[in-house]
Amino acid sequence: MSYINTFRGTAGAGSGEAGQAQDRFGRRIAIRLEQGSQELPHDISERLRAARVRAISQRKREAGVAMALPQLAAAGIGQQFGQGPGLWSRLASGLPVLVLAAGLVCIQALEADRRANEVAEVDAALLADDLPPEAYADAGFVQFLKSDR
Repeated sequence: MSYINTFRGTAGAGSGEAGQAQDRFGRRIAIRLEQGSQELPHDISERLRAARVRAISQRKREAGVAMALPQLAAAGIGQQFGQGPGLWSRLASGLPVLVLAAGLVCIQALEADRRANEVAEVDAALLADDLPPEAYADAGFVQFLKSDR
């Protein structure tokens, strides 16, 4: 079996102009490989032939499996054998959303607590200090209270 015949058996995978360009490129490579394989010793050419046959059969098996899986899933055959989403997998898929929601609630509670503490500090400073009321109306007063004295 030559490289050219091997390539012709797998050609046609591309579509349109890009696919035709790939086919032409592949044919040119196959011709060059065929010419170069004429000069190789018999044992090396046999090993290359065996490797080529294995690669083609592996490629055909992969293509067959890739085509069969979507068809089985569409027919619902995978779910008949317990491969479909069960109760635990459905619960597990909802778990990240639940954890995210709980995290957001915790963050919101912590932020509300932090804001309440800031307001409490300002109120405590107002009650403990002997400042005139005009000082509390000053925009920079809150920053003054937050800063270390």
